[in-house]
Amino acid sequence: MSQATTGATTGATEERAVAERLAAVRQAIDQAATAAGRPAGSVTLVAVAKRQPEQRIAAAIAAGQRVFGENRLQEAQAHWGAAQGGGRRAVAGDLRLHFIGRLQSNKAAEAVALFDVIETVDRPSLAAALARALAGSERRPDLYVQVNIGEETQKGGIMPLQADGFIARCRDEWGLAISGLMCIPPADEPPAPYFALLREIARRNGIETLSMGMSGDFATAIACGATAVRVGRALFGERDD
Repeated sequence: MSQATTGATTGATEERAVAERLAAVRQAIDQAATAAGRPAGSVTLVAVAKRQPEQRIAAAIAAGQRVFGENRLQEAQAHWGAAQGGGRRAVAGDLRLHFIGRLQSNKAAEAVALFDVIETVDRPSLAAALARALAGSERRPDLYVQVNIGEETQKGGIMPLQADGFIARCRDEWGLAISGLMCIPPADEPPAPYFALLREIARRNGIETLSMGMSGDFATAIACGATAVRVGRALFGERDD
């Protein structure tokens, strides 16, 4: 078998695997939503493309996935920037990109230029930088505040007790239209109480969009009110690194 034939066979196998995993994840999301008394299709699947090869991302797009999340700005620009994103968005014009990693304040304008949703607004310096970037741009990405729901020092996010005040400052001082909240609960504890806390913070602040839940806990997150879940491993399989 020639190298070209082997490559084509491998690519076809990869595409089938991603399509099958995507279908399974979507089914599980819809089942969790139905069990929670919500309609199927009411929860957005954000496919996390962190360190995934181009072939798998292309396979997900071919299988109908349209919402992707990126943790790193430089990698996102490689996946979706002028060279890649232009072509992909010409073919699939309804693609939506979420930034879900820690964003440096000096990269705010670049993030506004590329992403449709920025999920990690978590400190005053970044809020001010985003306000400046938005003032010089016609783009208006949706903005979520990231809450450090488990108060873990190694994670980004505003502390839960400071969340109400920070949301108010974002809206009133910097003019940011905060439309969602995001969190990552501690990995070694039951996630439901943390998801419930994020839901309560959202309720107090008139916020309906909740990005919470990943490959291992998205069903629990949906039961607690998640409107978007961020899934990488369950969709793409283990990363190559």
